[in-house]
Amino acid sequence: MLQLNRDTLVEAFTLMKTIRDFEDRVHTEFATGAIPGFVHLYAGEEASAVGVCLNLNDSDYIASTHRGHGHCIAKGCDVDGMMKEIYGRRDGLCGGKGGSMHIADLAKGMMGANGIVGGGPPLVCGAALSAKTLGTGGVAVAFVGDGGSNQGTTLESYNLAKVWNLPVIFVVEDNGYAETTASAWAVGGSQTKRAEAFGMPGREVDGHDFFDVYEAAQEAVERARAGDGPSLLHVRLGRHYGHFEGDAMAYRAEGEVEALRRDKDCLKAFRTRVTETGLLEPEQLDQIEREVGARIDAAVAGAIGAAAPAAEDLLTDVYASY
Repeated sequence: MLQLNRDTLVEAFTLMKTIRDFEDRVHTEFATGAIPGFVHLYAGEEASAVGVCLNLNDSDYIASTHRGHGHCIAKGCDVDGMMKEIYGRRDGLCGGKGGSMHIADLAKGMMGANGIVGGGPPLVCGAALSAKTLGTGGVAVAFVGDGGSNQGTTLESYNLAKVWNLPVIFVVEDNGYAETTASAWAVGGSQTKRAEAFGMPGREVDGHDFFDVYEAAQEAVERARAGDGPSLLHVRLGRHYGHFEGDAMAYRAEGEVEALRRDKDCLKAFRTRVTETGLLEPEQLDQIEREVGARIDAAVAGAIGAAAPAAEDLLTDVYASY
């Protein structure tokens, strides 16, 4: 059984709880009409982002999807800056110009959330090629949904990563639906068999179990750092909210979400495991929950009170200078 020290367990729970509270609060705030643009929430999938990203450092890169808040937080992006970005504020991580679907922080190795389905895998191939060429020992991770796994960009990236023997991990987060289309109906064959077809290992992972994700990601990251090339993780999980905020979820079975929240909540499973085995105390987790709640409250208050971009900001950040 995977053994992690107490500090890592505390960090894991803190990150997962931060993602959950962040997303639940954005869900509430979006309903007020105060948040512009589209929002896609990651609640329920926390163990995937945290289980993968705790194996990475700031010199490693990830590319995300339109459902990117969890990946940002797990990779170390500033929560206050993220909330301001979602509110379209000048001090947001991207100057309030990207919003929910385009948060990025290159200093943390977060190449960006992405409104293009399957847009991330080619980007991480570039980041991985850079790491390999420069000999940094870095790796790159592409998070992609079950719908994005059918995109030509993703399949071409599998091939490129294998041909060039790149330090890449492809993480297919299969939450059961590509927007409203069930993956059981729309994804042909097996994700791990697809990986094998390109000559790289593929592994099925329980995305509701942080420990299963962490262990699988650890193996894939170590393999990549050792120069043994790309891997694929097929992470099965479920989202608590609709594809986007405002989605009535008429395509989901009656009681499906309620059962998911009740029986397969990754935070509840984590709490049960670490407390029953004596790794962490319930009171310690309770304190973390209080601190995270206060942090999210402060982030929302700060975003609401922050300034919007000014007219003079309109033409900044258009071109990069090298």
